[in-house]
Amino acid sequence: MRVGFIGLGSQGGPMARRIVEAGYETTLWARRPATLEPFADTPAILAESPAALAAGCDLVCLCVVGDADIEEITGGERGLLASMPPGGVIAVHSTVHPNTCRRLAETAGAQGISVIDAPVSGGGPAASEGRLLVMVGGDADVVERCRPVFATYGDPVVHLGDLGSGQTTKLLNNLLFTANLGTAATALSLADALGIAPDRFTEVASRGSANSFALNALGGIGGLQRLAGLAGTLLQKDVRLIVELAEQAGTTGGAVLEAADATLSLMGHPR
Repeated sequence: MRVGFIGLGSQGGPMARRIVEAGYETTLWARRPATLEPFADTPAILAESPAALAAGCDLVCLCVVGDADIEEITGGERGLLASMPPGGVIAVHSTVHPNTCRRLAETAGAQGISVIDAPVSGGGPAASEGRLLVMVGGDADVVERCRPVFATYGDPVVHLGDLGSGQTTKLLNNLLFTANLGTAATALSLADALGIAPDRFTEVASRGSANSFALNALGGIGGLQRLAGLAGTLLQKDVRLIVELAEQAGTTGGAVLEAADATLSLMGHPR
């Protein structure tokens, strides 16, 4: 399988490198030339446009930031769909609205191109070590065709159901993570106020029933405000998206949404 990759940021860059190192013929394109520099010592091919990339690929992986980026890279004269051959697959690793993937699938399907959504969780270090969590939605046969590529950077690779189910699952994951961040941060503040050093509380709680990824993340990056600068707007976006999906389904987030909203307010990024 010939693989194209677009979106060579802190997470996408290590993902692409794992594909190259696994021996796949890999083509890259980037809006920022600096993100291509780390691949100078690899056999990766550099394309002059998304269209040029797509023309020689069976699978194109997208790991860009948002919905508008997906639409820009796939559409137009220089976009993927302008030249991708029938039988190809586009995998959306970005965290976006499920309907963005469905609209893309409708357009791409008319050209014989399949779309699957495959958002990831774990960050750059996990990608480098091949242990990203990959949440996949789409046709089972197409997913299985792509699984060996995903397995170069992902473990586990979980097929969740129809197209869009990967995105919905990732948004739910990020909603719960956001909620956990706020409860962990306020627990650490309370520990400090009661005379227990936050780092010692983390040492204990991380080995007991109160442990969470969020608790350990706060200790590793220097607290909630530092995280707000790194990921506040992204978590805000994801909570907004899952609330929209919940409203369309006639349901509410309940306690988890209340906690997530409290966290976003503490981070200075209210929903």
